[in-house]
Amino acid sequence: MTDDEFKALQKTVRKKKRIATELASEVHDLVEDRLWTDYESLLEISEKTVAACMAWAEENARLSEAQAISTT
Repeated sequence: MTDDEFKALQKTVRKKKRIATELASEVHDLVEDRLWTDYESLLEISEKTVAACMAWAEENARLSEAQAISTT
């Protein structure tokens, strides 16, 4: 993996983590502020959050693998 590819992968991991964090914040806000009036949207937001976390985990695993290879 080239240095540019590695940096692009790092950027992708950071972006996916930010997206997952934003969605988690949305779940938190819903639960804290408007659960009793907007509970029907909880499942949709939660599913999006789980999908975003899984996407981050996949890319993070690729990054960890690339880091392990580059240090050997």
